[in-house]
Amino acid sequence: MSNFAQWWQHLPEHMNPVIFSIGSFSLQYYGLMYLVAFAIVFVLASYRLKRESRFNMDSEKLQELMVAMILGIIIGARLGYVLFYNFSYYMHNPLEIVLPFDISDGFRFTGIAGMSYHGGLLGVLLGTMYFARKNKIHFLEITDLIAPCVPLGYTFGRLGNFINGELFGRITERSIGMYFPQAPGIDLRHPSQLYEAFFEGILLFLILWFIKKRVKIPGAMLPLYLMGYGLFRFFIEYTRQPDPHLGFVILNLSMGQL
Repeated sequence: MSNFAQWWQHLPEHMNPVIFSIGSFSLQYYGLMYLVAFAIVFVLASYRLKRESRFNMDSEKLQELMVAMILGIIIGARLGYVLFYNFSYYMHNPLEIVLPFDISDGFRFTGIAGMSYHGGLLGVLLGTMYFARKNKIHFLEITDLIAPCVPLGYTFGRLGNFINGELFGRITERSIGMYFPQAPGIDLRHPSQLYEAFFEGILLFLILWFIKKRVKIPGAMLPLYLMGYGLFRFFIEYTRQPDPHLGFVILNLSMGQL
């Protein structure tokens, strides 16, 4: 085995998801990646506002929009995870839906673990609708502005999953596989987080960014983003390990594919 292949396959074993700790408080890369993702979307949207006159929005309104979107994403993603992925557990432990601490054994800061893309998408759309109605800006104008910027920010969310060692893939014998400490057994597994970061993030961003000025139909960017994301996600799910408490939902399809 080459030195690079060995380094690659054992990389997750050498990653520490914690940046630093002070007492029971720990700052993790996962949370930092969320901040980076929001910042990237804001910077890209600001860049477009300065260079494209078709958007009826200024920098101050964009900041207000970002606040509405961030709140929508966080609330929606959390509630989506609770409802779609682990409802029975949170029915018996409702405080853990919003409590960023583990109080079962002392008092330890854990952050809020468990976010759903589907819930986050619904939340951000509702937040955007609220902003659009409040400011009398057409909803589809906003989605045309924001949708091409989203995939590059999404990339960093999946990189955060990778650093956390979570959402790992299924067992593989190919050399691209990695050993994930949190995975059961000692098998190589697909780095499905990196597949998603590249295809649903970088590649989809390049496609949408390239065509954004060529598409003349108002409101087209959101459905194009959703179709591109859905297509990539559907096929990548075949390499991703299903959630252990859900498994395959129907016809060997995971919750992410449905």
